[in-house]
Amino acid sequence: MPVSAGPLRALAAAATLALLGGCATTNPQDPLEGYNRTVFRFNDAVDRTVLKPTATAYKNVTPSFVQTGVNNFFGNLSDAWSAVNNLLQGKGQAGMGDVTRVAVNSTFGIFGLLDIASEAGIPKHNEDFGQTLGVWGVPSGPFVMLPILGPSTVRDTAALPADIGGDIWKYKEPANWRNIGAAVRVVDKRATLLDAGNLLEDAALDRYEFIRDGYMQRRQSQVYDGNVPRVTPADEATSNADPAGKSAAEPAAKPAQ
Repeated sequence: MPVSAGPLRALAAAATLALLGGCATTNPQDPLEGYNRTVFRFNDAVDRTVLKPTATAYKNVTPSFVQTGVNNFFGNLSDAWSAVNNLLQGKGQAGMGDVTRVAVNSTFGIFGLLDIASEAGIPKHNEDFGQTLGVWGVPSGPFVMLPILGPSTVRDTAALPADIGGDIWKYKEPANWRNIGAAVRVVDKRATLLDAGNLLEDAALDRYEFIRDGYMQRRQSQVYDGNVPRVTPADEATSNADPAGKSAAEPAAKPAQ
C-alpha cells in the first residue's frame, strides 16, 4: 500500500461529518437528500437547456468517424491516469497493460485517434483515484450530488483534485486550445449518453433515486472489479451502506491483475 489508509480514513470521516452537520434523513446512504435533490434539479435544468441540445446537434452533424476519433483521443489520455491508479492499487499487470495501450495508441494510433490497442487485444480499464482510495480501505461515505459534475460520494469528491491533476489535457498549452478541447470532451461524452438518457427518462419514476442507486452500485462494482463481497444485514447496519465496506472475512482489496 503506497500510503497508510489511517489518515485517509480520518480525512473521509471528517469530511463526512462536515457535510452532514445539521442534516437528517431516513436513508443512510443519502443523508443529504434534500440538498442533493436541489442540485440534481439544477443539473437537470442545465442539461436540458444546454448540454443535451448541444450534444444532440454534435451527434447529428459530426461524422461518426470524427466522433470515434475524438472519443479515442481523450480515452487514450485517460488510459495514462488509469495506469497510475492500477499501479497504486497493486495491479501491476493491468497497470503495465495501460502503459502499453498509451504507447501503442499514441504512436501507431496517431496520437490516440485510432484505438489500435483494443484491436490488438489489450483491454481498456477505467480507474480513478476514488477507486484507489476504496481499494486502500477508505469508506465511500454518503452520496453527494455535485453541481455540474453530477453523482459522487464523499470519498470520490475528496479524490477529485488528484483526478483533475492526473488529467494530461489539463496541462495543454495554449490555454485556448485546452479550453476548446475540454468543451469538446464534455459534449462528446454527453453525446455517448443520449440513448441511455432517453431510456432513463422513459423508464424511471424517480430519476434522482434511479441515478443515485445506480451510481452507488456501479462504484461498488468498480472498486471490487465486479467481484463484490457478500454483505450480511448486520454488516449493512454498521457500514452506513458503504460501497467499499467489507466484512472481516472478506479481502481488503481487489485481486491483483
